Amino acid sequence: MKYAVILGDGMADYPIPELSGKTPLASANKPCMDYLADRAVTYGLVKTTIAGLPAGSDVANLSAMGYDPRKYYTGRGPLEAASIGIPLKPADVAFRCNLITADDNVVDYSAGHITTQEASELMRYLDSKLGTTDTRFYPGISYRHLLVIENCPDGIVCTAPHDVVGQPVQDNLPKGEGSEKIIGLIEASRDLLASHPINKKRIAEGKRPANSIWPWGQGRKPSMPTFRDRYGLDGAVISAVDLIKGLGVFAGLEVINVPGATGYLDTDYGAKAVHALKALENKDFVFVHVEAPDEMSHEGRLKDKIRAIEDLDGKLIRPILEGLKSKGDFRLMVLPDHPTPLATKTHAYDPVPYIIYDSRYNNTNNKRYDEESMKNGRYIADGHELMGLFIHGDSQG
Repeated sequence: MKYAVILGDGMADYPIPELSGKTPLASANKPCMDYLADRAVTYGLVKTTIAGLPAGSDVANLSAMGYDPRKYYTGRGPLEAASIGIPLKPADVAFRCNLITADDNVVDYSAGHITTQEASELMRYLDSKLGTTDTRFYPGISYRHLLVIENCPDGIVCTAPHDVVGQPVQDNLPKGEGSEKIIGLIEASRDLLASHPINKKRIAEGKRPANSIWPWGQGRKPSMPTFRDRYGLDGAVISAVDLIKGLGVFAGLEVINVPGATGYLDTDYGAKAVHALKALENKDFVFVHVEAPDEMSHEGRLKDKIRAIEDLDGKLIRPILEGLKSKGDFRLMVLPDHPTPLATKTHAYDPVPYIIYDSRYNNTNNKRYDEESMKNGRYIADGHELMGLFIHGDSQG
């Protein structure tokens, strides 16, 4: 038996007036997802977020992978550190460190989706100027980077930059014990980045400059059992996002880096499908993550969110479904991690729709895949339990 999970980050949404009260998922042309919903052995809604924890991709994907965030979540930063191979000592606290565009307000959480090449040079420059024996900056991908501080207090409260776009910088700076150091680094970064040649060039080209850092999502190194220990399966994870790769590292899954995977609308869906099917030649399980729908929601781009859903359906799910048919019996699950409503441009705590297809069954549910259609299915209140249902399985009817 082969198992494949395809997760469209932030794919779920709220009804939108411009879509006659439908969601982007309900409005999109997605024949493969609708086919799977109609023939799903189990379908419904799942609550991947946890009250009291961020409604973020870190918590929600941890749930989707079958791990209870209440036990294993320590923060986003250490997951991203694992992805880029940064070993953390027990005293280290790792922060996700965005490069952003800011004036008096947070203008853009991604600095215009700055290129990895430009961003890496900026992060190395900041490390050369602000790095010390206990404070280091590490480049990642595009706007997503890392700050590691040794012996950092645990009481710092940070805000995700995508939650405060358009709001004053001053009102959203870190708070709590130890926050003065982080605020000092933010202020120093603004002085250094303002005059950097990369930002001067970006401004001349009409692009947004990466003129500030924004640390958030901090935590210490987690300890969690491997996916094989939990489910008895060897597996792999495919994503362009360091966070998801880091989850894979801690879960003992092989992290497959796919050329052309960008974490944006231009990601190479076809290459992800090819690598997923190749992974299943010698592994039992693959988890494929697609970031594009979430990014389009954060940017408030309705048409492009629908496009991202349609591309995921036709360019990723279709070839994986067709490829799995040649590998014998298989199970395929599709879900978002959390909603990212276009109306708010940030994550929400609502449950999300899931479908589990099993090649051994020939169900007919008369269902399409969207938030409303899945409401009368099986509700999973603790999201981490969904993976066990997917792997061990039982039929809804």
